[in-house]
Amino acid sequence: MRIAVVTETYPPEINGVANTMRQLVTGLSSRGHHVLLVRPRQATDRRVRAPRGHFLVPGLPIPGYRGLRFGLPVYWRLRHLWLRLRPDVLYVATEGPLGHAALNAGLRASIPVITGFHTQFHEYSRHYGLGLLTRPIVNTLKHFHNRSDATLVPTAALRSELNAAGFRNVHLFTRGVDTELFHPGRRSDALRREWGCGPDDVVVLYVGRIAAEKNIALALATMEALTAHAGAVHCVLVGDGPERARLARAHPRYRFVGAQVGPALASHYASGDLFLFPSLTETFGNVVTEAMASGIAVNAFDYAAAHEHIRHGSNGLLAPFGDQAAFMDEALSAAAAPKRLRTMGAAARRTAESLSWPQVISSVEERLLDVLRQKQSGKVVAVANRVGSAASRNGA
Repeated sequence: MRIAVVTETYPPEINGVANTMRQLVTGLSSRGHHVLLVRPRQATDRRVRAPRGHFLVPGLPIPGYRGLRFGLPVYWRLRHLWLRLRPDVLYVATEGPLGHAALNAGLRASIPVITGFHTQFHEYSRHYGLGLLTRPIVNTLKHFHNRSDATLVPTAALRSELNAAGFRNVHLFTRGVDTELFHPGRRSDALRREWGCGPDDVVVLYVGRIAAEKNIALALATMEALTAHAGAVHCVLVGDGPERARLARAHPRYRFVGAQVGPALASHYASGDLFLFPSLTETFGNVVTEAMASGIAVNAFDYAAAHEHIRHGSNGLLAPFGDQAAFMDEALSAAAAPKRLRTMGAAARRTAESLSWPQVISSVEERLLDVLRQKQSGKVVAVANRVGSAASRNGA
């Protein structure tokens, strides 16, 4: 298939949507499809030539999100692009100005469009004094997604929630994890010594954006309780965000190590013992499965990725959604039993080994073909034949 993927975030930007889009683009390309990536121009693009297959558009910084940009609504540029290179199907991952322009241009050109629901913007509004806008934001998102031929979400629970809110044609696009990158073997004694840890000390880890919408206050309150009651505990926070500088000053005993990527990030995960995931605003939460793949026990609320993959007390810890006291109690209990932490971490790794990105991309490929069957029943025969021939050549 000829597939255009439109996203307003992509690596080297650091966030779950960017990572998922990289996996989607590389995964579909590896299966023999011709993928065109449409994204905003990033700072690094000023120094190097854009990679082959990337179509860059102008963008502006997102207020409060250092290093991230949103794409401008270049409707006519996309109209000409779709007419010149006409994809079989569009996947629009973000609901910003670029996403709206891509959806409108695709519909005008009679190209099938699938949208992705990757970020709970309506939930974020509650953390920035904009709670009154929650319902209007939901309605705006619903109007956007219902104009497409299908909307993909990462969990069955979110699918049910959106169905109840009036979203139509909602389907699953689950998430995988790179179990070669995120691996218990990347645990680093040298890194733990740098953090001041003894061999039997417990490292409590947070990885993610350091911002209000991630419920960072609960992570810090839990760390305070752990350091006061659980003995030799060291607290490490990986990530950047608007709250980092202020919180680092307020908590000088904790290590705020900034954003990490690639093997360095994997080593930070694997060198921890208990992973705190206090967020209540996730559509999925890729950091949960990355921590599990790294062999570290996760303490989270019972929803999104944690609900999908954690069995309480076996391969991690779950607290009822929003019950902050229970979240803290579970962390305190686990940190006091390092052997139990190690057992849960090993079980978490075994769970993560079944979360294959190739299997996930295969399911997305099937959804793209389903939309083509529904929209262009005649044309899909030729497309399916091309897919079948490619699969035969690749030994699939």
